[in-house]
Amino acid sequence: MTANRVLYRTIVADPPWPLKWTGGGLRRGPNSWGKPAFGRKDLGYETMKLDEIEALPVSELAAEDAHLFLWAPDRFLVDGDAARIARAWGFNPGRILLFWAKPGIGLGKFPRPQHEAVLVCKRGRLPFLRFDVGSVQEWPQPYGPAGKSIAKIGSAKPEASLDLIESVSPGPYLELFARRQRLGWDTWGNEAFHHVEMPA
Repeated sequence: MTANRVLYRTIVADPPWPLKWTGGGLRRGPNSWGKPAFGRKDLGYETMKLDEIEALPVSELAAEDAHLFLWAPDRFLVDGDAARIARAWGFNPGRILLFWAKPGIGLGKFPRPQHEAVLVCKRGRLPFLRFDVGSVQEWPQPYGPAGKSIAKIGSAKPEASLDLIESVSPGPYLELFARRQRLGWDTWGNEAFHHVEMPA
């Protein structure tokens, strides 16, 4: 353990999954399915390999009884990669997801996505504080200066998601891969102040 001695009971993570944007939509990694990434555009942020995400010593930052809320694109849920990473971090993935129902439709063919998903995970016996929350949430889009939507820039997530998490899970709170500060939360990420250090 480093100089940081806080053990967090609630951790939220939105890893920079290894996705590439192509003219035909998001694909997993470079040249997915053996096809050239024709028309590839930058996602606007650096991504990490799955084994790099999995190797992060998140378990050492978590309390013995804790919750993890892991944002994950569908393809990493279907393939089981998100659950594997949660287990590597010391958490048991739950059977229920939270879904952010977004206005409009996303890229792709059929069906075109209208949501983003959060894998809800537990470690130990920490109970959730509410039982009146549905799996589908209609949180508003994040907006930046001058009312410009930032939902697709840096994969920004809605502040209302953290409002909900605070109502169902106790602190101390940690957001990994944070892109801004939030009162009452510690952060780790290259776009926010480092309140914590990853254990070596």
